[in-house]
Amino acid sequence: MVADGLVSGISQWIDNLIGVHGSSGYVFIFLLAYIGYRFMNNSSEPFKKSSQVEEDEEEEPDPPRNFTSLQLVHFNGEPDERTGEDKPVYLSINGIVFDVSQGRNFYGPDGPYAAFAGKECGVALAKMSFDSEHLNNLAGCKDLNYGEKDELENWINKFTYYRKYPIKGRLVPDDILDPLKSRTLTKEDLAKHMGDAEEIPEGYAAVPIYIGAGNKVFDASFGGVEFYGPAGGYNKFAGRDISRALAKMSFSPEDLENTNTDDLEEKQKKVLDDWIKTFEVKKGYPIVGNLGKSS
Repeated sequence: MVADGLVSGISQWIDNLIGVHGSSGYVFIFLLAYIGYRFMNNSSEPFKKSSQVEEDEEEEPDPPRNFTSLQLVHFNGEPDERTGEDKPVYLSINGIVFDVSQGRNFYGPDGPYAAFAGKECGVALAKMSFDSEHLNNLAGCKDLNYGEKDELENWINKFTYYRKYPIKGRLVPDDILDPLKSRTLTKEDLAKHMGDAEEIPEGYAAVPIYIGAGNKVFDASFGGVEFYGPAGGYNKFAGRDISRALAKMSFSPEDLENTNTDDLEEKQKKVLDDWIKTFEVKKGYPIVGNLGKSS
């Protein structure tokens, strides 16, 4: 046939060109090898890109946050009541909160150091003690003797550099937070705490982020930095009385500027109450003042 004659002619031409009889077979093998090489070389590129995408999509660590003592208690490694999954295991050493979930066998339920989970244990570690009186005693870290303070630093260094437990933030003691509750804050006071301040208060891991709801002012830096901080999707709410915006589930500038809730529908008022309950109970954001509204 025409095709067979064409192939035969090309084979004879190649034989004459390179002086080897039957060379067309070698050429064919070479072509197959070359095509295979190109295919494998090109096909590996998507895997490189895919791998790069996976690296890019790896979750970034949570931004540093502040903890109340009640929030810290939650992270005791026990099963979560809502999901049934084991909670992370956190503990605090001289106010530095570590995620020790990698050492769950030691600090989790039934572990030899389970009593430390969800607690400030700097004094206990410095004194090599399991006595409950030495737990949740952050102020006691300042009263340790020289040798105990040295031991305390050894534990912090061990957790940070040897065990490499992630640092999640800092524990802010109740004696700092409790006096803030009775303050009456103005619109100008709120605006000073939008989460973008340059100076972090002593003992904090993140600058305060105030949000007003109802007559209460909450500090969302205690677990809400990723939402209300400068890079968060709800940053428009930071440093404001957002009662009306929450009730109406609105980002409208008019609702952000207008703090009046008297004309809200009953359904909207309930939505606002639910948000306040979420901030106070579910999230555990500490109350750091009031807005001076009549009840």
